[in-house]
Amino acid sequence: MLQPTPRVNQSGNQDVSELTLRSLFDAEETPLLRYAFSLVGRRSVAEEIVQEVFLQLHAHWDDVDAPRAWLFRSVRNRAYNYVRDNRREVIDSDDPEVQSLSAEEESPEAMMLRVEATGALRQLVEELGESDRQLVKLKYFEDLKYRDISARTGLTVSNVGYRLHHILKELANKLRSRGIDEES
Repeated sequence: MLQPTPRVNQSGNQDVSELTLRSLFDAEETPLLRYAFSLVGRRSVAEEIVQEVFLQLHAHWDDVDAPRAWLFRSVRNRAYNYVRDNRREVIDSDDPEVQSLSAEEESPEAMMLRVEATGALRQLVEELGESDRQLVKLKYFEDLKYRDISARTGLTVSNVGYRLHHILKELANKLRSRGIDEES
């Protein structure tokens, strides 16, 4: 069970203040690490966040009225900032620190949005003219380079690039009009 947060001695005695900060660290480090890990999913990042927050508390010790609440709020804010700033980071699945996260895991809402977007895109591709549909399929389903597409279709390389650019722009506009954007 957690120890109650010790009172801060405002007498100005540096030894008492350091002892109080130390006892707060001893009491709250493990719960803060668990909390940070639950938010970011990586032990090393959680440790770094908790360390930074304790250093910040040390610097502002006299200004903080409720240290325990301040610590948890600061850890939460730093973890959210980390997640926001690193959401596109590719996590190596062989990394032993990554315990329950994988690139395949996503929320049901995100999965539903992705499935709907994929279905709408397939429908729009099928509605394209035959030559445009062929260009899209060669580029994005067969993963051919422009010169290979040029050889198959008889179009120049620059014409392949030009047409694909305009086809994709048109598809993006149609998806946006259906309420599907880059985040979907």
